[in-house]
Amino acid sequence: MAKVTSKLQVTVPKAIAEQYGIRPGDQIEWVPAGDAIRVLPAGRRASTLDVAARARLFDAATERQRRREAERRPSRTAQGRGWRRQELYDRGRAR
Repeated sequence: MAKVTSKLQVTVPKAIAEQYGIRPGDQIEWVPAGDAIRVLPAGRRASTLDVAARARLFDAATERQRRREAERRPSRTAQGRGWRRQELYDRGRAR
């Protein structure tokens, strides 16, 4: 875990710097990402991908989602749960 100094400086952990090829003097980019902050080596921003590459990534993600949905167990039907919705409304009422 890195600590922010009084000058708002942050030290990149050595393992991370080596993995991403960050060296002293390199520039990094801070990108807001919702509730998080992404730190990217300068020039490696995802938006620099061309339209075809972005479309391929989107198609791959869509296919992964379809496979996950196909592997899910089907939800129980009204017939399989042993009661009907109308029984909930009639429960406790005098007949």
